[in-house]
Order: sequence, then structure tokens, then C-alpha cells
Amino acid sequence: MGFQLTFGTQDVRVLKDEKVYSGYFSMRRLTLQHQRFAGGWSEPIVREVFDRGDAVAVLPYAPESDTLVMVEQFRPGAMRGEDSPWMLELIAGVVETGEVDEEVVHREAMEEAGCEIVDLVPIATVFPSAGACTEQVRLYCGRVSHAAVGGIFGLDEEGEDILVHSLSRRDTLQLLNEDRIPNGHTLIALQWLQMHGDALRKQWC
Repeated sequence: MGFQLTFGTQDVRVLKDEKVYSGYFSMRRLTLQHQRFAGGWSEPIVREVFDRGDAVAVLPYAPESDTLVMVEQFRPGAMRGEDSPWMLELIAGVVETGEVDEEVVHREAMEEAGCEIVDLVPIATVFPSAGACTEQVRLYCGRVSHAAVGGIFGLDEEGEDILVHSLSRRDTLQLLNEDRIPNGHTLIALQWLQMHGDALRKQWC
């Protein structure tokens, strides 16, 4: 059967759920109790959680040329000291009400990179910051049939300014090994590709 977590959703009591901010994103203040490993319930604790919706991200891969399509864009949360707040990332977008993941992948790939995806392989489902944020990100690798490499994309109404890059798998994994991929879901996807890239290329070629 393998490993199982000790507790589940039934082991949490939400005593109060208050919306404290609503804007581009929203924030709630929860008062809750949870089961303790030593037995019994915790005292009520208060935690603010950031609601930003779920997201889907895709690593576009062209097996014939063994290259990846990645995007570069500004991220205000990455403004720390002398580090560049521009990041090399997967293509990603928020899941709107009623959408399935595949629809988000195709929409965002075209909006952010003029990129057409013809096959999808699931990589992982992750919570980027579960201590404070409700967001779940579902990661995929997609087979590229076309991409507008060198183009500048993004929606003006969302303030997007996105540059499209094509990098060899070898060079991208070298960036990973040099700790030059600080974006969490991109790092996870590239680590997956490091393990499965040869088999995937054989399958798709």
C-alpha cells in the first residue's frame, strides 16, 4: 500500500471563514483547529490565506530538434536585492470557471508564445506555497508543432510583456544544474524532463 498521510480533511474544523480583501486576488482569514500528532485538537489558530485560483502550466517540447519553448517575463514578487525580477518560465495561466486543463494549455500557449501544442503528458500537481496560498498548479509537458520564437506576446489589458525563447534541452538542463531557474513550477518540470526526456523523445519521434 505504501506511505499514507496521517490525517485528512475530516481532521480540520473551520470555525470562522472571513473575506478580508477582494481585488485582483482575494484574501480570507480562517479560524480553525486541527488534529495533533500526539492526540487531541489544537487550540483555535488564525491564518490568512491568499486566494488566486488554480493554474495550469506547460513545458513545450519539440522532440525532433530536442528543444524547449520557454517564455521570459517580469515578476514583481521576484524583486529582491540585485537579482533580476525577469524569469525564464513555462507557459502558464489561470483556470477560469468551467475550463478543463487542456483548454487552458492551448489558450495560454497561443496567447503567450504563438505556440501550438498537439500532445500533452501530465508531470505533477503542486501547491507552490501551501502555508499561505490556496493555489494549485497542474504541470504538463506538451509536444510543440509550431512556436513564434523571438516574438513578443501577452495581453495588453493584463500588462503582459512576454518574450519567447527556444533553447536546447541540454542548455536548459545546464541552467537548471547551475541553479539559474528560480521559478518553482519551471524547476519541477525541468527536473521531470531530466528524468524522462530521453524516453519522451523516443516516444514522440
